[in-house]
Amino acid sequence: MRDDLQDVVDEVARLLGAPATLEDVDFTLLAFAAHPLDDGETAMDAVRTRSILGRGSAPATRRWFEDLGIARAERPVRTPADPAAGILTRLLLPVRSGGRTLGYLWLLDGGRTDPDDDADPALAAAVALAARAGRLLAGRDDDGEVGDALAAALTGTTAARERAQRTLTARLGEDTPLALVALRPPPGGLPGGWRLPPAAAVVAGGDPAVAVLVRLARAGDLRPAATTASAALARLPGASAGVSEPATGPADLVARWAQAHTAARVAAVAPGLAPVARWCELGGWRVAAALPAPDPAVAPLLADPVMAATAEAYLDAAGSVVRTSAVLSVHRQTLYYRLGRITALTGLDLADGDTRLLVHASLRRARLP
Repeated sequence: MRDDLQDVVDEVARLLGAPATLEDVDFTLLAFAAHPLDDGETAMDAVRTRSILGRGSAPATRRWFEDLGIARAERPVRTPADPAAGILTRLLLPVRSGGRTLGYLWLLDGGRTDPDDDADPALAAAVALAARAGRLLAGRDDDGEVGDALAAALTGTTAARERAQRTLTARLGEDTPLALVALRPPPGGLPGGWRLPPAAAVVAGGDPAVAVLVRLARAGDLRPAATTASAALARLPGASAGVSEPATGPADLVARWAQAHTAARVAAVAPGLAPVARWCELGGWRVAAALPAPDPAVAPLLADPVMAATAEAYLDAAGSVVRTSAVLSVHRQTLYYRLGRITALTGLDLADGDTRLLVHASLRRARLP
């Protein structure tokens, strides 16, 4: 559906010659399209910039537009500019289906289009496309069934998983390229009023998370999954996300969920992979995540945060004293002293390859939630 919505937005931008943005009724960004102006630049204002970068609009922005009555609009509307707030005038095409407003299609057209000109063929075509977007968004209600089946497929009994497998296959097809996204909530848990993304389920357990099933446009192209993860994180400050390897059909979701959930755990502690980590990019973190706990041999090291950080930096740098000293901002003599202390504390020789692997994996495992 995401690709279909993008097609709608692209075509509306082409028809009306203006940048277009599609948001749902919660002002969550669903799709956008730029359109070059005659001077080669693209119309932007503060609202559009924040919407694109943050995958949605701020509450104050939402209130400002809703106070204009847009939720009740049934035909194109011209919204005014507010220069003090950095807001340009917009053409709004309400996105409706079944008598309900489901979203808003905005165009930064500079005031060129008359919303009351029913004889304008470009506007009429754009209104028809907005109606198509409404039908697509109405179809998101069907994603609730997919979410329920996903929850059963990941956490249900054997019989429940088999039923869920049949439901998902019937809904999605056995050859549809898919990926799973794991959203790991911030320490305080999911905030009140937070809405699940389409085709999502809360997976309870020792480390609760939200699973989102994402249909891919092409096998192996994980960009839709990464976009879904980024959009969800914009509404979950402090959360992290992980993306599984792509799958063909819903036959192997449990394994894909393990991948996505592991990637989300890694993203929570590895800044270089945050905020959205992909399983295919985890490298040695996979080994660390597979350990049930750090090896007892490194317990004395874990009791000394400075020594633990030194050892991990040294191993991250493949044993390079020069690189480790630079990362830690310490003199080489200080580093040599610390390495000696590490050996004295643990009895482990970091010059040994097997020992390096054990210590490195254990230190990383200790940081994982």
